[in-house]
Amino acid sequence: MPNIKSAKKRVKVSQTKTALNKARRSNLKTMIKKADVACATNAADKETAIRVAIKRVDQACAKGLMHKNAAARKKSQLMKKLNAAG
Repeated sequence: MPNIKSAKKRVKVSQTKTALNKARRSNLKTMIKKADVACATNAADKETAIRVAIKRVDQACAKGLMHKNAAARKKSQLMKKLNAAG
């Protein structure tokens, strides 16, 4: 445990940011899985699911959770699945 006041604050801040990042990453993965399932089952709301997943990918990229090239690749994969589903 740190003794210095600023080090104590850094521990608190990093715990808070870790929790937020974990929640955002979890939400991102959930939305991507929902979009994948919607495309695989050819659901009626697949376009909406893909749109929401792409929005979450963009938000994750903006927050620094995901590299911009990884985000672009993920969005491309999602659109490819949507187009293949018809």
